Amino acid sequence: MTGDRGPAANGGAEGSEDPPASRSGPAPAAFVRIDGVPLHVRVEGRGPVCLLTGGLGSSWFDWDLVVPFLTPYRTVVRYDRPGYGLSAPEPADRPVPTAAGEAARIRAVLDALGLPGRCTLAGHSLAGFHVEAFARLYPERTAGLVLLDGSVEPDPRPRPAPRLRDLAARATAAAATAVAVPYLLGPAVRRTVARATTVRHEDLAPAPLVRHCYRTGRSLRALLRENTHYLDMAAELAALRGTAPLPAGLPVTVLAADDGLSGPRTEEWLAAQQGLAELLGAEYRRTAPAGHLLMFDRPDAVASAVLDTSRGPG
Repeated sequence: MTGDRGPAANGGAEGSEDPPASRSGPAPAAFVRIDGVPLHVRVEGRGPVCLLTGGLGSSWFDWDLVVPFLTPYRTVVRYDRPGYGLSAPEPADRPVPTAAGEAARIRAVLDALGLPGRCTLAGHSLAGFHVEAFARLYPERTAGLVLLDGSVEPDPRPRPAPRLRDLAARATAAAATAVAVPYLLGPAVRRTVARATTVRHEDLAPAPLVRHCYRTGRSLRALLRENTHYLDMAAELAALRGTAPLPAGLPVTVLAADDGLSGPRTEEWLAAQQGLAELLGAEYRRTAPAGHLLMFDRPDAVASAVLDTSRGPG
C-alpha cells in the first residue's frame, strides 16, 4: 500500500519525524489518502507513538474516554478503516479484507503521517488480528503490542470462495441501502450492541456522531465485508504465527474484560484470553467490571495497559 497526505491532512500530521505538539482540546479531523482511499485520522498528544484501532463496526470516537489518559505521555493515532467513521469506502475492485492487508494499511497510515519509527499498537476485538499481523510482518516498526479482549479462534479454517462471498456482502449492503435500512436502523442497532457489551448498559459515544456515521451504507458494507472474512483472517493469522515470529523481547499485553458474572460463558472467554496470552508469551491482565467494549467501562485500565506495554520490561 502507498500513502500520501491529501489536501485535508492536518491536525498534527506535519510530515516530520517529531511527534505533533500536545493540544488543549480534541484533535481536528484529518485525512490521509491510502491507495487512493481517503482515510480519517486523529493525531494528538506528544511522546512515543501509539496507535489505537477498534473492532468490527467501531469508529474513532469509541476511544474518546481512553485518549485523555494517554496524551500527556504519548502521541496517540486513531484512524477509521475504509467505510467506518468518516473514512471513504474502498472501491469494488479492491481485494477482500485480510490481516496482512490491514497491517499494511496501518504502516501506510503511519508513514503518511510522518511517523516512521516504532509504534505501540493496541487492537480491540477483531483488530487484535490486525495489530498482531503488523508486529509479525513489520517487527522493525513495532515497539509493543496490546490486545484488548482480542478475538480468539481455536484451529480456524478459511472458508471457500472468498471473492464470491465478498460480492455477496457488497450486494447485501447495496440492497439494504437502497431501501434505507442503514438510515432507519443503523444508529439504533449500534446503540443496542454497545449497551449489550458494556456493564453500564449505555452507549457513551456522542449521539450526533453515531447518527452521522451509522446511517450510511458504507458503514454497513464495511461491517458485512469484515464479518464475512473473519474466519479467513483468523486462519491467515494462525498460519502467520508459524512463519513470522514476534520480535524477541517484544512487550505484549492481553487485557481481558471480566463482566463480573461468574457463569460458564464468562469463564470460557477468560480462559480463551489467558490461552492467547500464553500463546504469545504476553502478560495477562483482567479488568473488572467490564464488558467487551472495555474502552467505555474501564478506559483507565486500557490506558494503563498501553502505557505499561510501551515502556517495555521494567
